[in-house]
Amino acid sequence: MKDMTTSGPMVEFRKDLFADERDDNLNEVGKPTRRQDIVGHVTGRSPFFDDHRFDGLLHMRCARSPHHHARIRRIDTSAAERMPGVVRVLTGRDVPVNLNTLLSLLDFGLDDEPILSDRKVAYMGEPVAAVIAATEAEARAAASAVRVDWEVLPHVLDVEEAIKPGAPAVLDIYPDNKFVYHGKYDHQKLRYGDVETALRQADHVIEGRYQMSPIEQAPIETCGAIAAPEQNDRYVCYTSTQALFFSLGTAAKVLSIPSSRLHFIGGTVGGGFGGKVDSIHEPLAILGAMMTGRPVKYAWDRAEEMQVGAPRGAERWYVTDGVMNDGRIVARKFTGYFDAGAYTRLSSYAIIKGVGHLPGPYTIPNVSANVYCVYTNRTPATAMRGFGITGVDFAIEAHMDKVAEAVGMNPVELRILNAYRDGDMKAHRRLAKNCALIECAQVVAEKAGITLSPQMKAASSLKDGGGARAELPRHTVTDQDGRVEGFTATSYARKGSDSASPTPPAARPSPPAAPRPAAGPQAASVPQSPSQAATAHETPEPMRKKPTRSGPMRFSSLSGFRRR
Repeated sequence: MKDMTTSGPMVEFRKDLFADERDDNLNEVGKPTRRQDIVGHVTGRSPFFDDHRFDGLLHMRCARSPHHHARIRRIDTSAAERMPGVVRVLTGRDVPVNLNTLLSLLDFGLDDEPILSDRKVAYMGEPVAAVIAATEAEARAAASAVRVDWEVLPHVLDVEEAIKPGAPAVLDIYPDNKFVYHGKYDHQKLRYGDVETALRQADHVIEGRYQMSPIEQAPIETCGAIAAPEQNDRYVCYTSTQALFFSLGTAAKVLSIPSSRLHFIGGTVGGGFGGKVDSIHEPLAILGAMMTGRPVKYAWDRAEEMQVGAPRGAERWYVTDGVMNDGRIVARKFTGYFDAGAYTRLSSYAIIKGVGHLPGPYTIPNVSANVYCVYTNRTPATAMRGFGITGVDFAIEAHMDKVAEAVGMNPVELRILNAYRDGDMKAHRRLAKNCALIECAQVVAEKAGITLSPQMKAASSLKDGGGARAELPRHTVTDQDGRVEGFTATSYARKGSDSASPTPPAARPSPPAAPRPAAGPQAASVPQSPSQAATAHETPEPMRKKPTRSGPMRFSSLSGFRRR
């Protein structure tokens, strides 16, 4: 590699370090390479979902919960239906399958989140009704006229408070506020060697607590979609989604229709960063088009994007290291809490990724981790850049600095000393290969003017690995802490019996009857009378049997999880 700040070579990166990862012709740094879509962006001609025009376009706005946690006694939409311009008001009763989680498409997670809540809300801003009107202003005014009789419930906003005995249950299907992994445990485990013994034998035991707050992705283009009736009983949907096939699968599932009836058109996204992976704008907009026979737009305004847009979830990590006087880390123990917010979304999978990353890029002979996906009455969390990894990486590297200070070492040298070498055994029982942390650390030290010892300058990822470092621990301590009952672990954890499932979704296998749609986006059709809509909804609904999942599973494997 050439030093881009000087004329000469600084460190010669060996080709064998990246032989499997980089083509020889990959040489883009410093060249004026033009982005494929840049002309459209800088000339303002890139089409976004909201640039598509439809005659007779209707607008959807949601009435939302003002409470963190509350039971819904009654929803009264009668006043909203009489408001000027209102065409239809939707509640949970109108949603064919009003319970969903994105991970169900991957066969990893129980459906837990209503599209429109009609029994209970679990976070502030949760939608309970959707108003469809001729203009956005009329839809907004009518949404504010929806009346809900609330029974306010205790709420919890902190992950460790949420898992204490007696804490309010955010979701009935997870009464301890903890996601269930593999049908067995209320947390994700990692066990490698004997951490407790190693901590007792270490010269130093260094503890740290690290907290990451939620982060809103804040895209310039807020989440949204426009749906319209198409020919042959199909519906077209223009959307800002980042995950077109996820959104297609979710819409087909929620609306209980074959995906062949849906024509999804994605494309340019005005920023997403993970926040547009699990949107539900598409099924609601399509449902609106089904109910009215007209094009319907459903998009958040900026306040909604910030309030109910799923952020990167908060994380809290406790890290304990056993360290010898010479800087070798002989034990590392993690306890982690991911704040999923009110519903699972993608948080449970983020933990799978995060635990798969432990204990960081370091060879440590004894490792254990207990990582919890915790439900609180916060806005549900979802993906963001470095999904599942960024938070724990911050904790690990901040802790490395703390360890270096405690043992009196240069923090760069501490990293080089403990870094993976090719052939080392990882805590996940795979051999390390193509390691390059040592070389990266050497470059960083040189760039930063940090003087390394001759021994650390001579270190290499290609030597001193393997051998005894490649051997598995002679003994690994396991336990049954956090064992749960009542779930089965066939392909994914499920409740053991229907009777054990306290909140099955209402089964509505048939999609809503729709007025005959106008053909194509340029035609308008006559809306239904508001009187045809439901006027008030008593809750709770009677318990109904959970429907069998139908439709194809589009993703067969993600991180080793198999589909049904």
